[in-house]
Amino acid sequence: MNAPPETPSPVELRPVPGSGGRTRSGSARIDAIDALRGLVIALMVLDHTRDFFHRTAFTADPLALDSGDPVLFLTRWITHLCAPTFVFLAGLSVWLQKASGKTPAELSRFLLTRGLWLIILEFTVIGLGFNFGWWLFAQVIWAIGLGLILLAGLHRLPPFSLAALGLVILVGQGVLASVPATAFGVAEPLWRMLAIPGPASTALGFLLVAYPAIPWLGIVLLGYGLGGALTDARGLKKRRVLLTAGGCILVFAIGRGLNLDGFDPRPWTVQDSPLWTLFAVINTSKYPPSAAYGLITLGLALLLLAGLDRWGHRVAAGLRVLGRTSLFTYLIHIWLAHGLALAVGVATGVPASAFLNTISDPGRLIAQGWGFGHLGVYVAWAVVMAILFPLSLWFDRVKRDRRDRWLGYL
Repeated sequence: MNAPPETPSPVELRPVPGSGGRTRSGSARIDAIDALRGLVIALMVLDHTRDFFHRTAFTADPLALDSGDPVLFLTRWITHLCAPTFVFLAGLSVWLQKASGKTPAELSRFLLTRGLWLIILEFTVIGLGFNFGWWLFAQVIWAIGLGLILLAGLHRLPPFSLAALGLVILVGQGVLASVPATAFGVAEPLWRMLAIPGPASTALGFLLVAYPAIPWLGIVLLGYGLGGALTDARGLKKRRVLLTAGGCILVFAIGRGLNLDGFDPRPWTVQDSPLWTLFAVINTSKYPPSAAYGLITLGLALLLLAGLDRWGHRVAAGLRVLGRTSLFTYLIHIWLAHGLALAVGVATGVPASAFLNTISDPGRLIAQGWGFGHLGVYVAWAVVMAILFPLSLWFDRVKRDRRDRWLGYL
C-alpha cells in the first residue's frame, strides 16, 4: 500500500556519503545541519557567558542604541541567531525522522516523550543552572518541548499546511500580545507561558517567561513544513536553501525598511551615524519574536546552512561534534559558565553567596561591582569552550559506541 502524500517514502532519505550516517532516532544525518547547530551552540555559550561575566549584564540593555558601544551591540545581536535556528532545526529534524521511515505512531510517541523530557529539564536542571536557586524559567527548551508535543499530532497533516500555519503564527503573533496577561486572572501564568513574555507568581514559585510557546511554535512548524523543500536523499537542496534564505532577507528588507505596521513593534529611526542607523534597522523584537526578527534570523541561518554544506575543514568538524551533542552540551555549559563566574568571583573577593539566585536577584552582584569588559567576557568564553569541547567530544563518542535507549534523550 502506498504511503499517503504527506508521508515521505522511507527510502527517500539515506545517510549522506561522508556524514555521520544516521541519528539515534533513525533520521539521515546531514553534516551541514550538525555544523549549523554546533555554530549556534558556540554563539549561545558566548551569550550566556556574557550574562555571567559582563559588568553591565544586569544594569544595561546591550542593544540600546544610545550606548555608543558597537562591540557590545554586536556581541548580543549575533546571538539572536541561536533560538530561531534551534527551533527551526527541531522542526526540520522531525521531518527527517518521518522521511527516514519512522511510522506516524512511532514518531508521535517519540515526540511526546521527548517534548515532556525537555520541559522537565527546563524547569529543573536548566533553571537551577542559570540561577543557582529555585525558580521557574521558561526559555527556548520549554518552547521546543511544547512544540514537539503539539507536533506529535500535527505531523499527520500535510507539511505544506503546517508551513503555512507556521507562517501565519509568525506574522500574526502580535494579536496574542495585544491581550494583556492580567485579563486572565489566576490563569495569567498559563497565558504568559503560551503567548506573552514576562514575570508571574505561581504556587511553585516565581516564574519568568522569556519564550512563550505559541509564537515559537510557528518556527517549529516552518522547520517541519519546509523539510521536504530543503532536503532530499543527497542532503540539502542547496539552491532552494539559498532561495529561501534570500526570500526571507528580501521580505525583511522591504517590510522593515518601510516600517510596515505589525512587522515589528519597534519602528526604526535614523540615528547619529550610518552604523547605528543600520543597528536600529536590525534591532528587532525577540520577546516574543516578531515577523521581522524571524525573517532576518532565519534568512541568515539558512545562508550559513548552505555555506557549511561545503565547509569541510577542522573547524566545521568541531562544530559538528557540538551539533551532534547539542542538548548535552547545552545542559553542561550553563553550569560550567555560572560555576566559572563563581570561582573567579570568589578568587577576586566577591562572596560566593552573591552568585546564588544570580538572575532572579542580581542586586548583590551589582553592589559588589562584579563583572569585566569585553576582553574579559571573550576570555571567559574561550575558557568555557576549551573545557566544554572535550566533554562534548567524549559524549559524542559514547553515543556512537553505545545504543542505550536513554542516550537518545541527550
